[in-house]
Amino acid sequence: MDSTAKTPPVAAPRTEWPEAEKAEKLARGAALKWASGVFYRPEKLEALGQYRSRETKRNNSIQARLKSTVQSYLEGVSAGLEQLRAAAEEVQSVRRELGAARWALGGSAERRQDLQRMRALMAEHVQLASVVKVLPQLFSAPVPVFSRTLELLHEQHLLEAHAELMMLEQLRDDVLFQLHLRGLSSAQATVLSYFRGLQELNESLAKQLWGIVGRSLQLVREDPVLFVSAVRIIEREEKIDDALLLDATFLPPGRPKGWRQKFYHVLQETITGSRLLTARVDTTGPGLSRHLAALQREVVAELLVVKDLMVQCVPAHYNILSICPAMYHQALSSHLQDILQEDLDKQGLFLLLEWVLHVYQSPEMMGHPGLLPEVDVSALGPLISPDLVDQTERKYVVKVKVSVQSNRRTLEVEFKEWFREEEPETDHQGFFQSALPVIVMQMLSENIRVASLITASLQQKVYGMALEELEAFLGRSVQPLVSWAFPDPPGLEGQPAAFAKQSRWAVRKQQGRNSGEDRIIRPLTLCLCLLQPLCVQLPSRKWLSGSQLVSSMCEVIDKYAKDFSRIRKPISMLLLTESERLVTSQYVRALMQRRMVCRGQEERGQLCRRLLQDATQLRELFQGLSLEAVFALRELICLKDPALLSLEVLGFITKYPDVSDEHVSSLLDLRGDVSKELRHMVLEMMAQHPQAPPEGYQSIFSTILVPAPELPFCLRKGKCA
Repeated sequence: MDSTAKTPPVAAPRTEWPEAEKAEKLARGAALKWASGVFYRPEKLEALGQYRSRETKRNNSIQARLKSTVQSYLEGVSAGLEQLRAAAEEVQSVRRELGAARWALGGSAERRQDLQRMRALMAEHVQLASVVKVLPQLFSAPVPVFSRTLELLHEQHLLEAHAELMMLEQLRDDVLFQLHLRGLSSAQATVLSYFRGLQELNESLAKQLWGIVGRSLQLVREDPVLFVSAVRIIEREEKIDDALLLDATFLPPGRPKGWRQKFYHVLQETITGSRLLTARVDTTGPGLSRHLAALQREVVAELLVVKDLMVQCVPAHYNILSICPAMYHQALSSHLQDILQEDLDKQGLFLLLEWVLHVYQSPEMMGHPGLLPEVDVSALGPLISPDLVDQTERKYVVKVKVSVQSNRRTLEVEFKEWFREEEPETDHQGFFQSALPVIVMQMLSENIRVASLITASLQQKVYGMALEELEAFLGRSVQPLVSWAFPDPPGLEGQPAAFAKQSRWAVRKQQGRNSGEDRIIRPLTLCLCLLQPLCVQLPSRKWLSGSQLVSSMCEVIDKYAKDFSRIRKPISMLLLTESERLVTSQYVRALMQRRMVCRGQEERGQLCRRLLQDATQLRELFQGLSLEAVFALRELICLKDPALLSLEVLGFITKYPDVSDEHVSSLLDLRGDVSKELRHMVLEMMAQHPQAPPEGYQSIFSTILVPAPELPFCLRKGKCA
């Protein structure tokens, strides 16, 4: 680079800007690094002249741009200094002028108080001038106008009285408006005190208007002129309100009056406060029925008056044919809710539900031909909410349930009739009959039929209650029926009543039975469950030695079967079939109670012979009963080679797919000769071959509970016994 060009710009930064020296050092270092990278080979030195020439040109260009920038900066600084100099001179001039003004004002402080007194006098003068201008208007309202207007109101010349009142209000409002424009709000109190009689006139007129609106239904029938006058006055006031609200810069006192809304409010209060809706209702006996009938007549009559007469006396935009039915609807809804708070009896709840859900919307009331099509009851919504309807229906069901339960006395009387020495009543075919079931069913059916007249939901609720009560009735009938039919069953002397309860539970566990059939046959099938105490004694060694247990069972069953013959078909056949299934279930359940273990082959043979004898004897008793389950169990027990048990059990579970591991284990325990390894193999085979019950399969084993095996008893660390 040119040393002569570098010296001046470098020397200055070194003394004034130390950062420049640091920047120059960094630049020189970067240049040396670049040069060492470019000329590290000798052959690159040949291009040194070219590099020097190119860098010299670029350096000159940079310096030229720097000089131009610095020159432009210096020119801007010079212009700024010139402007600052001119501003400083102007500030000095303003300062001198402000000092002179402060000196001049300092001598006028005393005159300021005089100016304030003059300003107050001027304001008072303006007010007095304004009052003088409105005095002619104030004096133009003669004092007798007030008394004359009041007299017109007393004579019920409403339109003339209202015209005078409007004139006085217009005069007052004009004066107040002028004062408002001049900002003389303090003078308004004087004007209002001058027109204080207007407030009394307004109150007197409003009182008469609302009294007329309260008697509107009577007036439109007798003399509608007074009612029409009241409506015209209300319309006048509404127009004045609308005009003032449109220009809301000034509202006179008492505006807007809102008399049309007050008209609707008074009409609603009149409907709500009517005699029938506020009178004390007698909810006992026929009082509620008479009250509802009176409500029906009065509401229809008044709505017909509204449709035929009142609608002609009011403007169309009052929409009176929609508003009045809605008001009656709301008033009736509130009134009925109050009645529902009372402790109504069954009949009262029924009457209310019927009136609300059927009568109210019927042609006899809101659907009256004279009200259609203007009155649309569907647009009014429900008279009481669906939740309240559901709550009322539930109360009704509770009351019906109480009335049904109160007939237990009839059941007790019937029981006493059973225990007479004579046989029960029979029909012309010789079958036993009792009027009690007919009475109960008729009572429940009648309640269901009556509920169907209200809603399907109420019918369903009463139907569910009837089923529960029928179930309870059958349950209460069981013990007296057993005591009457079988006072001293063979082999059951002194047995506790717990067997009957346990047997009832066993019957409920039966599968695949129609629910209606279950309710029909349960009372007598529970009597057959008294066989259970006899079955408690088997299997036992006393039974093996030739006990007469099965003979006693046959005697009981034979006695039952004879009684079944006095019952009509198909009930008698259902009872007989049930008794057959019950005997099989009880017999098989007894074999699986782990009460006995065969001690050897001889005892197993004795057990097989006893099973064959019992099954044959029971088959002879029940003609058509095969007792296949007993014979199949016998085959498992009588099998001599235990190694074949897996195949025998496989065939058994194929025939009876509801057999469980516990059932098979119990049977293997009864044999007494099955090892743990063989038991495990049999149970594993059952797990590998699960069986699905075929369609229509009559379950036997699924209702039989097997007691858990007793755990071995151990002492300390010794071997288990």
